[in-house]
Amino acid sequence: MRKRSVVAPGWWDFTTVDDEILTDAANLSVEDLGQLSRDGFRVVFYDTLEDFYLAEALEYVEAWMQSTPDNPAGVCGPIGPTEQLPLVARLVNSMGIDLTKKEAHFWGMDEWVMDGKPVGEDHPLSFKRADMELCFNRIRPELRMPEKNLHFPLGDTAGFSASFDSVRCLVMQGGQGDVKHWAFNDPVKREGPYADAPPTPEEYRKLGARLVDLHPLTIMQNARTSGGGRVSEVPTQAITVGPVETWKSAKVSIWQAGTHDNAFGMRLTAFMISKGLADSAVPMSLLADHPNVQFNYYRPGVGSCDVEMH
Repeated sequence: MRKRSVVAPGWWDFTTVDDEILTDAANLSVEDLGQLSRDGFRVVFYDTLEDFYLAEALEYVEAWMQSTPDNPAGVCGPIGPTEQLPLVARLVNSMGIDLTKKEAHFWGMDEWVMDGKPVGEDHPLSFKRADMELCFNRIRPELRMPEKNLHFPLGDTAGFSASFDSVRCLVMQGGQGDVKHWAFNDPVKREGPYADAPPTPEEYRKLGARLVDLHPLTIMQNARTSGGGRVSEVPTQAITVGPVETWKSAKVSIWQAGTHDNAFGMRLTAFMISKGLADSAVPMSLLADHPNVQFNYYRPGVGSCDVEMH
């Protein structure tokens, strides 16, 4: 029998993983973390935030530069982090990259759902609104890709998923949440067929873009990072890109500056991916089976797992 979660007993999450794995991850030094790279998984450090977010922005530009009308390509990007988004617009404008001529594409990773419908751009937490205001509306109109090349998960999940078959996704970016997700690929509830064990990695990887119930840790985190602590104002459901679309992406690039997940979480997922310890209670660990994953860390943000009273 697996352990019960210490934070949400009705759910699966990283606290249900074997204690030896949790201890080994917590004991990793920053130098140890850097040595977790292996074939198919690369750990990269940046010493300044300027370098960190510029490198993240360049992933957009480099993907769009490879796109052509005969072989269109794009990037799937997160809201969290967002600091790279204005840099993307500045780079496109400065370099004069005609995204329409290049047939460049973009996919939003996810969107909140309330009352069974994705929130509109008038919602203060709207992810599409953030993408548009922080990036695409800042690109000069003559350079900006057309609306049809912007793919947001706003209800038609089948059509959204199918777009990954017709256009190459060269890189799927993401951050890492407190519950160890990318996008909103949260652990599932501890009920029904998953009352005694979470889905197998094989089962979870069959999930595509879909409506999801959000783990309490995810709701708490978004209240902390975006909602001024107003937990009751954060939606409890979302539409998210899934493992199916993720595995259609040539590269998965995760960016961790230390402002979302904590010192322990940033170690745990890298450790599990490096060692091939895929467990759907730690969704990010499923990337152990993706052929091209890169974890990007702001070195001063990695912190320590030492226990210390403050």
